[in-house]
Amino acid sequence: MRTLGPTLGAKAKKINPKSPVPVREQTVQFLRDAILSFELKPGERLVEREFIARLGISRTTFREALRQLSTEGLVTSVAQKGARVASPSYKEAADLYEIRAALEALMVRKFIERASDEEIAALTHALEEFEKVVSETTDTVQLLNATAYYYRVLMDGARSIVLEQVLLSVRSRAQAFRSRSLSIPGRAAQVAKELRGVLEAIVERDADTAAKRCAEHVLIAGEVALAGLSQSQIDSLSPLSM
Repeated sequence: MRTLGPTLGAKAKKINPKSPVPVREQTVQFLRDAILSFELKPGERLVEREFIARLGISRTTFREALRQLSTEGLVTSVAQKGARVASPSYKEAADLYEIRAALEALMVRKFIERASDEEIAALTHALEEFEKVVSETTDTVQLLNATAYYYRVLMDGARSIVLEQVLLSVRSRAQAFRSRSLSIPGRAAQVAKELRGVLEAIVERDADTAAKRCAEHVLIAGEVALAGLSQSQIDSLSPLSM
């Protein structure tokens, strides 16, 4: 199993103890970003001594960061075996998509209820940006970033901090599966079409239709992401293995 490899080491910087952001929070953010960008792969060991040396942090800080990421579902720790990047089981992944479908449908309802016309225009622009990326590249990371922008606008307009926190946790835990779904030929274009249908209902402020289309979109994404996967394949998911 690869540990703190050249790719991660080349991008990583030591934690800045003089920053106004506490060292623990910097460490959490560094590890979270590395996991969500697949610099650290599902199932990969997080070797304490390597991160302590590379980041210039204490053992206590590293362990506190792992505890935080464990509560977010991004890291798992096993006695005598250490910490690893979380790798959900097939059943857990399926559950994540069902939960995400319900949460995103609720988010859409909140957006329609609370968003201004200007925020609807911003969501339209965000989808147009995603459609542009889809037409220009098949790079999975760029596609994920473009969808992240769309969802950022959606969550801002929904104005629900609690819902946002829960949804972000679910989406983060399913990141590898979302990446696989978008990497399948033709899927990104279909995603754009599905989100366009959701947006059309949002523009009409038709909450029932928008929520229904949103939930259907997420469930389809789950079916595509999990189709034909064995547990061993799930354990090795990353953009490089798709």
